[in-house]
Amino acid sequence: MEITLTTPALLFPTVSLLMLAYTNRFLTLATIIRTLRDRYSKDREETLVRQIANLRYRVHLIRNMQIFVGALDLLLMDMGEGADMTHPL
Repeated sequence: MEITLTTPALLFPTVSLLMLAYTNRFLTLATIIRTLRDRYSKDREETLVRQIANLRYRVHLIRNMQIFVGALDLLLMDMGEGADMTHPL
């Protein structure tokens, strides 16, 4: 299997799109949390507290996925390309 220099050109935008998708989810959930917090300051419903806690947990998971999956993916892709350049098949 021959990997040419166009392979990184196809892989790097994929990582950017993955990070963009995680960022959009993060921002959407943050907006929902702010809205629920405003509702809670008016109504003081216990269900809103549980919803906010659940959404905050999801934001935490998304942030960790951005850090570990996105950064690790970029690092492993760089290492693979470097290995391919130094030891071609």
